[in-house]
Amino acid sequence: MASYASASFMLLLLLQLWSCSEALPGGHLVDPTCPPEWPSVVAMSSEHGEPSCQPPAPRIPVAVFPYDVDPMQFALNLEFTEVEFFLHGAYGVGLDKIAPKLALGGPPSVGARKANLDEVTWPIIAEFGLQEVGHVRSIQRTVGGIPRPLIDLSAHNFARVMDEAFGYKLDPPFDPYINSLNFLLASYVIPYLGLNGYVGTNPIIDGYETKKLLAGLLGVESGQDAAFRTLLFGRRDEAVPPYNVTVAEFTDRVSALRNRLGRCGVKDEGLTVPRELGAEGAICTNVLSADRDSLSYSRTPAELLRILYLTGDEHVPGGFYPDGANGKIARSFLGK
Repeated sequence: MASYASASFMLLLLLQLWSCSEALPGGHLVDPTCPPEWPSVVAMSSEHGEPSCQPPAPRIPVAVFPYDVDPMQFALNLEFTEVEFFLHGAYGVGLDKIAPKLALGGPPSVGARKANLDEVTWPIIAEFGLQEVGHVRSIQRTVGGIPRPLIDLSAHNFARVMDEAFGYKLDPPFDPYINSLNFLLASYVIPYLGLNGYVGTNPIIDGYETKKLLAGLLGVESGQDAAFRTLLFGRRDEAVPPYNVTVAEFTDRVSALRNRLGRCGVKDEGLTVPRELGAEGAICTNVLSADRDSLSYSRTPAELLRILYLTGDEHVPGGFYPDGANGKIARSFLGK
């Protein structure tokens, strides 16, 4: 009880400190739990002259091509979803409290709330939520932004996902906010799709700043997905209470649902696979979901919308985006 009270006090202190700064470019967040600052950059510099730290000149000296904009702005839909889910799960507040200007006037998300996270899971989710703030900001800075869409992160909506994945209603309904394991399983549902989207976007953009942005986003999104899958893999044989269904089966069911809704073949796998589908056909573990050459799967915006809408149809909104996703690409489907 004492440690919980201490953690609660620390969280309140952090939020108070944050409220005194913008948490945007120029703002500064002080975390009193951090270790002392590192030695200055000057003290760490080489005594043998400064090394070259600039990247080589781009082959095509165009920072952002006009056709780069729409695919990268489409990605903001998933980034908005992740930032709202993680921030609410860790802090109990979303982008409107942390960095309200980044929402660009879009409506607040509905249904998200602070999760009952243990001391191992909480800092991971908090870190990922803060990282997503940077992702939204960096995309808006590079290619411009779109208003945050209406996002449904209610327990009811996640329960619907799990019911559809299993083909029957779980009793009691699945609640992502009730404990750390459920939150990790819910985190398995959406962030992986962002990874798929960035892999699919890479071949169709050309600006050197756009590609630099995408590479940076893909690196961190992949790392987040790997962290979730690793945490779940360590508990793969554990039964998820009170359903008496293992963690591994939950991931299998969710991956199968995404494949079914995406309607473009197998681009998703759970934590274990038949050996012939594992890396080099030699192993059954599947900590990272990848194809026969161990390359990340790619999905198009249409595939992603079919899954995120939970309708299997990019023209019919619902699911996580009751009014549809935003941006030119997403809205073009709604007009057909």
